[in-house]
Amino acid sequence: MSQTRSVSSPAEAEAFRDSILRHVRYSLGREWSQLTGRELFEAVSFAVRDRIVDLMVETEARIKENAGKRVFYLSMEFLMGRSLGNNLHNLGLWDVCRDALDEMGVDIEEIAETEVDAALGNGGLGRLAACFLDSLASLGLPGYGYGINYEYGLFRQELDNGWQKEKPDSWRALGTPWQFERREEAVVVPLFGELSQMEGHDGIENSMWLGWDVIVGVPHDMPVVGYGGKSVNTLRLYSARATDEFDMSIFNEGDYVEAVKQKMESETISKVLYPPDSDDKGRELRLIQEYFFTSCAVQSIVRNYLAEHGDLANFADKIAIQLNDTHPALAVAELMRVLMDEHSVEWDEAWDITRNTLAYTNHTLLPEALERWSRELVERVLPRHLQIIEQIDAQFLAVVEQRFPGDTERKQRMAIVNHEGEQSEVRMAHLAIVGSHSVNGVAELHSELVKSDLVPDFHELWPERFNNKTNGVTQRRWLHQCNPGLRDLINEAIGPEWVTDLDRLRELEPFAEDAAFRERFLDVKLANKQRLARTIAHDVRVDVDPASLFDVQAKRIHEYKRQLLLALYAVHSYLRIVEDGVPPASPRTIIFAGKAAPGYWAAKQQIKLINSIGRVINHDPRCAGLLKVVFIPDYRVSLAEQIMPAADLSEQISTAGMEASGTGNMKFALNGALTIGTLDGANIEIREEVGDENIFIFGLLAEDIARQRADGSYNPRAIYENNAELSRVLDALSGARFSPGDPRLFHWLKETLLDRGDYFFNLADFADYIATQDRVSHEFQDTENWSRKAILNVARMGKFSSDRTISEYARDIWGLLPSRTVVGV
Repeated sequence: MSQTRSVSSPAEAEAFRDSILRHVRYSLGREWSQLTGRELFEAVSFAVRDRIVDLMVETEARIKENAGKRVFYLSMEFLMGRSLGNNLHNLGLWDVCRDALDEMGVDIEEIAETEVDAALGNGGLGRLAACFLDSLASLGLPGYGYGINYEYGLFRQELDNGWQKEKPDSWRALGTPWQFERREEAVVVPLFGELSQMEGHDGIENSMWLGWDVIVGVPHDMPVVGYGGKSVNTLRLYSARATDEFDMSIFNEGDYVEAVKQKMESETISKVLYPPDSDDKGRELRLIQEYFFTSCAVQSIVRNYLAEHGDLANFADKIAIQLNDTHPALAVAELMRVLMDEHSVEWDEAWDITRNTLAYTNHTLLPEALERWSRELVERVLPRHLQIIEQIDAQFLAVVEQRFPGDTERKQRMAIVNHEGEQSEVRMAHLAIVGSHSVNGVAELHSELVKSDLVPDFHELWPERFNNKTNGVTQRRWLHQCNPGLRDLINEAIGPEWVTDLDRLRELEPFAEDAAFRERFLDVKLANKQRLARTIAHDVRVDVDPASLFDVQAKRIHEYKRQLLLALYAVHSYLRIVEDGVPPASPRTIIFAGKAAPGYWAAKQQIKLINSIGRVINHDPRCAGLLKVVFIPDYRVSLAEQIMPAADLSEQISTAGMEASGTGNMKFALNGALTIGTLDGANIEIREEVGDENIFIFGLLAEDIARQRADGSYNPRAIYENNAELSRVLDALSGARFSPGDPRLFHWLKETLLDRGDYFFNLADFADYIATQDRVSHEFQDTENWSRKAILNVARMGKFSSDRTISEYARDIWGLLPSRTVVGV
């Protein structure tokens, strides 16, 4: 199907072309004939940036004139993806730029493809933060992101004989046109040192933090363009620098390496996202990293507030700070420190300001993801902060004692500093809850489990603080930009208003009964699948059939997300073909993508397992035209923008009760994939919106799993012994069939599932999953009915816009108003 092509005015295209040529000469110092592809990308980006800068200035002036409240979103990750295409679309300049480049003999798509993804995140947490920034700007809300300007990000994933290999992702090696360094706004971050009791001028003894080391945080501002080009907000990212380049006295003595040691150690802080924390050095770096960006953010926010308002009297009325998970929880202690130590605010007033300013979003029910730092580590790195935290803790436990007199066990459960066990530890989630006026989960089920299972004592104490804000995604990137064929088809059917009001997609529902529309919808899907097939052929060296059912699981590799369950299904399908002579009802291509944390042994084993399964299946002629299994390496935003529009089936099969929300499930459904999933996270709300008949639900419920874990009744070995199909799969994987060179390579699989209790209930859900997958295969044969279901999934995804989520945050938590009226939102 041909894509609708809008045409800009000749004057607009000519002006844009002139701007590009001006930057070729004066920003790059080049002649047109000398340009490399990278330089052409830079020239185009600079031309776009010129327009963004004007809008940034206008936006900030409007916000200051309104003198309203601002929100600051603190996150360890901001997974922004590529910026050129996104900025052009949001500015409404895509057609102008395309026509200008056409006249110059250049393909805009090729230019956009040369941009490297900004490696500022890992997965859902960072991509959610990016969607929120888009919605804040598109809604005209004064909202700013704060994070770290990682030099290498997480890592670039390569596959070596099926094993994940981590390579540096030096995304800034060639520079980026989308950042403005603000050296004049650098902040000084203190570390280490010691506390000393000193008598103040009023005769009162105070603690002084002395002898600390210093790291300098240098901000780099990245513009965030709202749709329609009316508002441009800012993502501020900090790079760590030493106070001096090196110690000249040591340098003059001839020891250059020692002279630059401090500089190198300081800059390590902003090198890599999530350094390994398996040893003391790694844990210290992780803590310093989290404190570094939190301190930079708090100091910057307070400094800019005082420059505008003069005093701190109305700080919490003008400033809202959202903590995205526990990584920035130290903001509680840091804001207290800055207010008291640097601005002489008394404790009670500082505490009121802190609690009324901060709000906390919880993203996980996994105990290992709720950060805990040893008290000894915090005391060594941040002695003043530990002192403040312990004072907060003492004050808080007095409140608990007053409410629940004599309940010692409750106080131990709720304490911020836990003294039980071998070593005392600081519980960051508890610090975030105590120091915030709002605590929210990110899906209805998750928010209920936070209250009932994760922190029930806190909910009993402060029920009014707990609320739900179901996650959302921005339709601007995850449909309008990444799926132009579907975008144009929708626009032709119902108009473009859905881009700023996703609920308008409901107007598509009648078209599900329109045979001509369904046919065009399938044409768009096929074109997207053909594009992804080309990428798979290039990156994986496997040819896949775009007419087959594209069954996709693309997300971070983790045991609770159960990539293993889909791998077991792949082997089951293979054995049906080669041993039973039973082909699938529909030919299927099973597609995996995702990264495993470098130190996560089980996740990396699963990547090897998937690739070994794929190697056998893809080379077996008996499976030709029936089944393929591929793992696409280096999952990132730009790859997701190809995968989401191409998927027929979206795998959302986490162990019930363990996925907070998910946003991939929303992106897939928004692009016309049907979901197969458990009743977990936002799957529950997706089912409520799209209807039972338009989603494939299987598996145990969260309460069933919780009960079996509690009473110890789950017996995976009994399931294995009583299910012939399951035992055949596990036996095949435990032998040499999929690892002929090392028959014991996957011996861990049976040990994990049978001998160690199958904690994630793969075997419990296996039979129901297989039966549901069989139903999927049969329904996919009926293209008329399948396309009807897919269209209804698109039409009923209005709730899952991040615009709705951000509007709820602004109304219920931040008390935030737009700095302008946004038409259509």
